[in-house]
This record gives sequence, C-alpha cells and structure tokens, in this order.
Amino acid sequence: MQELSRKNKLFTDSVIRRMTRISLDCGAINLAQGFPDFDPPREMLDRLAEVSLLGPHQYPITMGAPNFRQALARKCGRFMGRTLDPEKEIVVTIGSTEAMVDTLFALTNPGDKVILFSPYFENYRAQAIMAGCEPVFVPLVPPDFGFDANVLEDAFKQGAKAILVCNPSNPSGKVFTCDELKIIADLCVKYDVYAIMDEVYEHIIYEGHKHTYMNSLPGMWERTVSCSSLSKTYSITGWRLGYAIAPEPIMERIKQYHDFNTVGAPSPLMEAAVVGLDMPDSYYDEFRAHYAHMKKLFTDGLKRIGIPFTDPQGAYFVLANIGPYLKKGQTDVEFCEEMARKVGVACVPGTSFFKEDVQDIVRLHFAKRDETLSEALERLSHIKEKMA
Repeated sequence: MQELSRKNKLFTDSVIRRMTRISLDCGAINLAQGFPDFDPPREMLDRLAEVSLLGPHQYPITMGAPNFRQALARKCGRFMGRTLDPEKEIVVTIGSTEAMVDTLFALTNPGDKVILFSPYFENYRAQAIMAGCEPVFVPLVPPDFGFDANVLEDAFKQGAKAILVCNPSNPSGKVFTCDELKIIADLCVKYDVYAIMDEVYEHIIYEGHKHTYMNSLPGMWERTVSCSSLSKTYSITGWRLGYAIAPEPIMERIKQYHDFNTVGAPSPLMEAAVVGLDMPDSYYDEFRAHYAHMKKLFTDGLKRIGIPFTDPQGAYFVLANIGPYLKKGQTDVEFCEEMARKVGVACVPGTSFFKEDVQDIVRLHFAKRDETLSEALERLSHIKEKMA
C-alpha cells in the first residue's frame, strides 16, 4: 500500500477531546473540554423550535444566510466600532475552527512561518502543520503572561507570514492590553505580517480588563482577520456557527477555501441564531456577570483546597499547578487520566498547550452550573489522598 500522509505524525489527536471521552467512560465531571452545562438564551431556543417546523432545511447560500450575515454585521460592527459589509467582509463557517483553517490556507503557502504565543490552544499548531507552515513560538511569561517585545520582534525577523493571537487567551486567560496589541500591530506593519485573531472569548472579560479588537488599531484593518463564533457567547458550542471578518481582498480568498471545505453552515441554526445576535447590550452585561460569578465560585474553592492557579483575566480557564500530586516519573497526560478515574474530575495536561517543557500544569474550566462546580470542588478536595 502507498504511504499515508506524514503530516499527522507531527501531532496527535486532540488531547482535550480525548479527555472528554475518558470523562464519559468513567463518569468524571468534565472540566476538560470547554462547554457549559447550562442552556442557551431562551429566545434562541424558542426560535429554534419554530424553525424546526418552518425551515429553512436546505442548503444555505455558501457564504452564510443573508439575514444571518446582516445580523453579524450589526452585532460585530457595534462592538468593533466599524461599519461591516455583510456581502464582502463576512463569511459564516462551521465554528471558529473552520474559520481559522480557511484563513491559514488563504494567507499562507507551504513553508511559511506563523508566530504563535505559548501557551497556545492545541488546534493552532496542528492547523499550521496541516497548512504546511512552520510554527515559531514566543513565550508568554506567567503569572500575567506578558511577552518580551524583543523576543517577539526576533520571531518577526525570521520572516514570518502571519501571527496568530488568541485574545482573550485559551488556555492562560490573558487579555492583551491595548499597549501590547499596539506593539504587535507595529511589528505587523513593520515586517508586513498578517494578524489572525481568535476572539471567541471576546465577551468574557473580568473586572479591570478590556478587550480591544486588533482590526481597530491604525494600519491593521487591511491585514487582520478576526475569527470568532457564537459558541461561547450564547452557550451553543454544539451549533457550530463561526465566522471570519476581513477586508474584501482577503475575504475573497477565505470564501474560496470555505466553499470547497464545508459548502455552508446549518440553515436552521443560522435562522434561529439571528435573535441572539440582535440581543441588547444588557445581555452581554448579564453574561459577563454570570461568568464573574462562576470564576469566583471556582477560584475561591481552589484557594480553600490549596491548589495553586493563575488568575484569568478573561475566558473561562485556570491553569493549576499539580506538581505536589505528581508521582515520580509520571507524565501530566498519565496524571490527568488517573485523576479523571480516581478523583472524578477531568482536566487537560499542560503539555497540550506549552512549547516549553511543562509537566506540572493542567487546565480546568469553570463554565458550569453552581452545583456542578461545587461537586467538582468537593471531589478535588480529596485529590491528595486519592492521587497518593
């Protein structure tokens, strides 16, 4: 038989999704894969019930249903402070994952270099490799996950074609300040580099921090692609509704890859989601307050238990130090699998996110109901004896 592709030898299956399968198998509380266990907004569910009877149920326009793109333009334009053209500057994708893949293929050629901050969401490295690109890593330094501007410029000097930034960041919870984004923007302009922004957590920001859109900075609209989705903002991770926003010359290329990759997003789900995109500002205020509550509940519990963690500025993840519980010679992957089965809480090993050699860090998420988080904390309170 002919040799299969060599690319997949450079990355594994998703460890995050693997931990979900282990969690289901052993009945652990899944704080690994980042999806909530509470319902989407009632308005969207009611509209979905209507659409299930009335339709549409057939192929949409490939680039996304017109009314959905118009609603996206209204909502995103309001927060970005920019008038967006729903026909020329927006494409609807199967989640932000597809938006990122389409963008990488549209902007890069095999052999190009793409800058990634470390820690990074595990998909990014695999996506870069699938596009035939070489990742160049720049460390974010805990506990605040800042970066050294000189180290970052050294990465640009290597001839990078694009930089990929998750803001707010998964897994670190970092929210890049406006000054930090201006440093990145100035380097993008100086070295003629594209900025690919993953902004799925744009509305999950905690007190003292503010989300700034890269495409709003001087000189950056022309070279920025903003990828996001409805998954986190409306608690509909299973609907797989994502999108990319970019200037027309870039968007034409992204649309071409989207067309042949997935044809189009689900018609009935786009129709039902329009009411979510038209939510008033009060929805986002309540949404942020809900996440601030969950964060406090969970992080207060970790403090009581004595598990060290980094305090997130945005998104819904904490990076926790499990060094005291690791057995000699045990990898973090082995630890997480054992913890799911013995403690009953699933998390993600830090090696899924760091370029650096990290074995004592795990990622936990807190997008769960109060009772779920309370039960998870109760189980974690026994981690010392159960992992001995």
